[in-house]
Amino acid sequence: MTETRATEAPQSVPQEAGGPLSGRLVVDLSRALAGPHAAMMMGDLGARVIKIENPGTGDDTRGWGPPFVGPEDDPQATYFLSCNRNKESLALDLKSADGRTTLRQLLERADVVVENFRPGVLERLGFSTDAMHSINPRLVILSITGFGHDGPESHRSGYDQILQGEAGLMSLTGSGPEDPQRVGVPIADLLSGMYGAYGVVAALLERERTGQGQVVRTSLLASLVGVHAFQGTKVTVAGESPEAQGNHHPSIAPYGLFRCRNGSVQISVGSEKLWAAFMSTFGLDPAAEGLASNADRVRNRSRVIDVVEAAFAEYDAEPLLAKLADAGIPAGKVRSLKEVYEWPQLASQGLLLDVEHPLLGPVTLPGPPLRFFDNVAGAESTRRLHTAPPLLNEHDASIREWLSTGEED
Repeated sequence: MTETRATEAPQSVPQEAGGPLSGRLVVDLSRALAGPHAAMMMGDLGARVIKIENPGTGDDTRGWGPPFVGPEDDPQATYFLSCNRNKESLALDLKSADGRTTLRQLLERADVVVENFRPGVLERLGFSTDAMHSINPRLVILSITGFGHDGPESHRSGYDQILQGEAGLMSLTGSGPEDPQRVGVPIADLLSGMYGAYGVVAALLERERTGQGQVVRTSLLASLVGVHAFQGTKVTVAGESPEAQGNHHPSIAPYGLFRCRNGSVQISVGSEKLWAAFMSTFGLDPAAEGLASNADRVRNRSRVIDVVEAAFAEYDAEPLLAKLADAGIPAGKVRSLKEVYEWPQLASQGLLLDVEHPLLGPVTLPGPPLRFFDNVAGAESTRRLHTAPPLLNEHDASIREWLSTGEED
């Protein structure tokens, strides 16, 4: 693929669209963000994704705004547009005979089903994991909850910000211990979607060996604990409780946001070699007392910040970034999201998708973060054709026709 921006395609995935999950069918029973994000990732990989929505209202995120775009009598939430590309929409009342029959027909053909209902809801509708596997033993079922599928708090509803607090992430984020802050995107939802998609791909691979599907479980709680990284082992191994400390790394110095004459820049001095290069660039002694090792610098963080910001005080941000680049010091600016989406580097990485929305016309969406290359063919094998998020129940007729004939649109 030579283009950096993909173009629109028919909603049912044509064979030439490509991607490693091409030919797989995903039934997306989820709503809001965690499950839809997982299903969208599978769609980005080439799977055909059929999104099941509530009649009349659809996914909750269709009403999450502003901002809304499009006609006043049918406004489209940009929130919904963010997590439902490469999907078809079918509205089903799962409490009705028609809804249950149609879902059963889909499950018979599906490779994957994604759901994020509260524990027990699908069982009451007649679609427990055992029931779904009796319909299709090869089915991989991704189930995402808030606090986990079992345990003393499994009954609790899971919302991203609540889990950011409960899982400790907010205690690590903010200017200091008295200023807990949420991450600026629903990171628990997004991470559980990513972990879920990762689990599904592993289960599909194992199915090649066993011939059987299985249940993949994750939760918002698990996804956040899964990214505690060195902050987690600081607790479990060192017996310490980490706290928020603003825009500076807890274990490396200098590594963070530093003021200069007309703003600020970020630097990452992650080795003693870089520290020596950094200090010599500004005519300073890297072996100064209390600054010679990373452990010293972490212990004397406030002094390090003073030294760095004193050196930066005579520079504006752009000349300073150029000076740091010449010295081989990792550095960067803090961009607004508007600046990010105008950045040529984004388009070069396929991170912008131009698609044709049935109501809005041409729109640009943030693109998928994975690319694939076929070394034998010497070409990119990433999914090439992408589709806009669907209107509610847009594909009722085509999906029902396919179910009745067994043929693609």
